[in-house]
Amino acid sequence: MASRGDQFAGVTVALVTPFRNGDIDFEELGRLVDWHVEQGTDCLAPVGTTGESPTLDHEEHERVIAFVCERVRGRIKTMPGTGSNSTREAIRLTKFAKKAGADGVLMVGPYYNKPTQEGYYQHFRAVADAVDIPIVLYNIPGRTGSNILPETIARIAQHPNVVAVKEATGSLDQASQIAQLCDIAILSGDDSLTLPLMSIGGKGVVSVVGNIVPRDMKGLVGSFLKGDIAAAQSWHRKLFPLCRDMLGVATNPIPIKCALKLLGRGTGELRLPMTPLDAAGEARVRQTLVQYGLIKSPA
Repeated sequence: MASRGDQFAGVTVALVTPFRNGDIDFEELGRLVDWHVEQGTDCLAPVGTTGESPTLDHEEHERVIAFVCERVRGRIKTMPGTGSNSTREAIRLTKFAKKAGADGVLMVGPYYNKPTQEGYYQHFRAVADAVDIPIVLYNIPGRTGSNILPETIARIAQHPNVVAVKEATGSLDQASQIAQLCDIAILSGDDSLTLPLMSIGGKGVVSVVGNIVPRDMKGLVGSFLKGDIAAAQSWHRKLFPLCRDMLGVATNPIPIKCALKLLGRGTGELRLPMTPLDAAGEARVRQTLVQYGLIKSPA
């Protein structure tokens, strides 16, 4: 069944921001963008949580948005993160993303200040009124400290610019309620729950492990969308340990940056307060990559 926001069906990758010696490594970022185009990634979502947006200053945030949109050059879609706990700042960033050529924006619920449900509604409506661009809501109470309730999401979704939601509560009941109440596209915000969420009407995923295996994530999502449930289940079983370890070893994006470093893509450098894995954590990520077949076991 068609939903609003179907233009973002498939695999969106929550893109990392590579650093080198404390600065954004735009050369490596360009290589990552080109690689995703070659891999067939449907959409890139830079400057989200995985892109370490909390430690990018405003100028850096805008530079990454502009760089990714320019580097993509329309070859795949872009959905940069433009959320903020300040409505004025969210409007400013969203206006910048539209000017840069983004296809849509990913907008997390205001964090730390924990608005009421009415506050959530007024926040998203203000941004949607101010900028004519497709908006994908991002609900992740574990990061923001507060849940956007299904009834509120349905109310926000009455605005024609709000087309989808990245659902990261971990609750299939909540996702089912959203699907029952409105017709916006539902995207999984948890890699390991992609198949279960698609089984109740979800249209795809905003993926972390897609940073290293976008084709495999597309295999899962594409199989389900084509009606090949057995193939989708097979992909789910294959991907599950990778999904679990890329989010279970430490806070995202620490493990995925470690994995990229082990795969020879970037330095793995993080910005404080994010810190690298210890030796045991890195060994666990390495073993996961070995078991998946991405790297060879050390002699």
